[in-house]
Formats: sequence, C-alpha cells, structure tokens
Amino acid sequence: MQDNGIKLAEPSVNACVDLRKDTAEKSSEKPERPRRIFSGIQPTGVPHIGNYFGAIKPWVEMQERYGNIILSVVDLHSITVPHQPRTLRQNIRSMVACLLACGIDPDRTILFQQSSVHQHAELAWVLGCLTTMPRLQHLPQWKQKSESMKEVPLGLFTYPVLQAADILLYKATDVPVGDDQVKHIELARVLARTFNAKFGYTFPEPTARVGEYKRLKSLRNPMNKMSKSDPDPKSRIDLNDSPEDIRNKFKKAVSDSTPMMTYDPELRPGVSNLIDIEAAFRDAFSEEITEEVMFLDTLALKTRVAEVVVQQLETIRKEFVRIDTDKGYVEEVLKKGQMKATEIAEETYAQVKAYVGLS
Repeated sequence: MQDNGIKLAEPSVNACVDLRKDTAEKSSEKPERPRRIFSGIQPTGVPHIGNYFGAIKPWVEMQERYGNIILSVVDLHSITVPHQPRTLRQNIRSMVACLLACGIDPDRTILFQQSSVHQHAELAWVLGCLTTMPRLQHLPQWKQKSESMKEVPLGLFTYPVLQAADILLYKATDVPVGDDQVKHIELARVLARTFNAKFGYTFPEPTARVGEYKRLKSLRNPMNKMSKSDPDPKSRIDLNDSPEDIRNKFKKAVSDSTPMMTYDPELRPGVSNLIDIEAAFRDAFSEEITEEVMFLDTLALKTRVAEVVVQQLETIRKEFVRIDTDKGYVEEVLKKGQMKATEIAEETYAQVKAYVGLS
C-alpha cells in the first residue's frame, strides 16, 4: 500500500513556551517547543482531486495523528493577481466548505481566514524590513510568474515575505508544502534566524515537509499537472463534480490507441495518469493497478477509473452540498477559527513589538 502522508519527527517535549516578563530584554536561549503544524491554501473555489491528494488528505491524516494544526485560507495572497471581489468571497466560502466536507474538524484544527487576523500583514512589514530585494528576486516562482506580466504588482514580489509571516506568526515548526514552495520555506527560516540574531530569540526555524504522493496530471494535457488555472474545466475533476460530470470528463480524457495498458509516464502520459488517479483513490501503487488493467482497452480503463472516482467522491460531494447550503455554519467556523488564531497571533506580535522597539 502507498503511504501518502507527510512524515514528521516526534516532538522533544509537550509543553508551551513561557514568555519572559520583560520581553524587551534580548535572549539567545532557544526554548524547546512542541510541534505545531501550519499550512495555507489559496481560495480558488472548490478544490480538484490533485489538491485533495496533494494537500487536503494529508492535512486530515495529520489532524488525526498529531493534532495542533493551523490551516489558513490565505485570501491576501490571492489578491496579488487580478480578481473579482464577488468571486473571491464565494471562493473563500466554497474552499472552507470543501475542507470541512473532506474531514477537517474545526474542534481539533484551527481553520481561519488569513485577512481576519491583522497581525499577518503587520509582521510581514517587520520581516520585509529584514530582507532584501535581490534575495526575493532569486526566488524561482517570482521569476516564473513575472515573466508573463508586463506590469508586475508589488504584492506578487513581496508575497513570500507575507508567507513567512503566516508561518512565523504561529511559531510553526512544520510546514507541509509542495516541491515548488521549499525555497519559500527556506526564506522563512532565514528571516527567523535574522530576527532572532538581531532582536532576541522569538521564532523556531520551520521545517518544510514535502509529502509522498503522485502528482495528478491534467486530463486534457497529461504532461502538465492538474490545475485550477487551466481554462478548460474538462482538464480536472473538482471535488463537487456530479457523477455525470466525472464520467463525461474521463470519457474525453486524453489517452492513446495502444491496445495493452502499460505504465510509462513519458511515452504514455495519458494512460499513466489514469492509472495514477485510480492508484491514488485506492491507496495503491501504480504498478498494482497496471497489472489489474493490463488487458483493458482505453475506453474500458476510462470507465473503470471514472466509477472508482464517482464512488470515492460521493460522500465528500454530498457533505459539501450540505455544508454549502448552511449559510451560517461556514461563518461560524471562520469566526471560531479567527478567535483561536488571533489569541496566538496577538501574543507573538506583542513579543515582536517589544523586541523591535514598537512598544
């Protein structure tokens, strides 16, 4: 069986850190801290199955295994590119409803909207004063995203600093991320070291935790990963897709005409992606699925995978519809999460202000 979870080291102690009465006095001590997991997700609407296996399912597993998890719907990051306010509001709601439908428990996990805790932006300013433009210019995502823009927003340039503030504000020790975010976590580590050396020990250096999972590819272009930014909705399976939509999308998925099913992501990306999708839903190795489907034709393979996905997503889809129609519940969850997150953020930022000389 395949382990899609993210492996974390066991904590050294299980006690919270006591702040000194005089927080303005510098200290080089590094108190031992309990594990605290932080992660964020942009409100792009209802997630697709790639989001589910890459982020949401591991979060649910960590919630069950470790506890002490903080999840933020990072809406401030989403406005670094052009957006429609009405769409953003709906996307925030849909994202929260889907996280809850997938198993995130607001009684065990702090789930909140980033912009509702103002200390994120305030700490980002302090950290921004400790980094340099050349360091930010060397980050790979900045290079990639700015190449296609004629006029690049300042927010897109500085968003890795805000990302560092998101993490450090909660003194997170572990941050589950994809491969493309590891460099940004390294920036957070550098900023933590810089602040600690300049003002006094405040932040643990967070560790990036990259999960072990298959990257699901686009159904229409299986050389690319499945993405919400793809303008073709047939390229992905969203978690709230109806059974009919799921079956139709798989029918139109790109494959090939070779009669025997083999697993070769380079030479047969379409067929291999279908095998990977079934393997992800069955928590199996792709090689196991390949042996089972070896003598099927492509139509039979698409039908088989579609039925696996329909069956596995049915519970999530029904729960999403139930939560999404309860207008007050999502707001209640976000308010509860805001209160819990603010309690931690206020304590951390009070310490920051005292060390920096702002209070």
